[in-house]
Amino acid sequence: MTSKHTGRNDILDRLAAQVGNREMAIGILRDRGHREKDSEKFTKAGEARNKMTAEERAKDRASKLSGKPSSQYNYSLKTNRATLKRG
Repeated sequence: MTSKHTGRNDILDRLAAQVGNREMAIGILRDRGHREKDSEKFTKAGEARNKMTAEERAKDRASKLSGKPSSQYNYSLKTNRATLKRG
């Protein structure tokens, strides 16, 4: 999927910007199982997540919570959230 909302390969940078601290972001990614506990390397799950765009990650989060397919969601760049399509 090609998107104007790239965000690929920048999950750490985006999270660090959101929480205001790179070390805190690394800790969060480790707690989620996306970073190795004793290194800066991504786990397999983290590598897969890092390859997703911000839009894909938002739709994936919403899809996992609802059980509905990610294709049923619209992405808001302003809020970095996915909401169900109307109709």
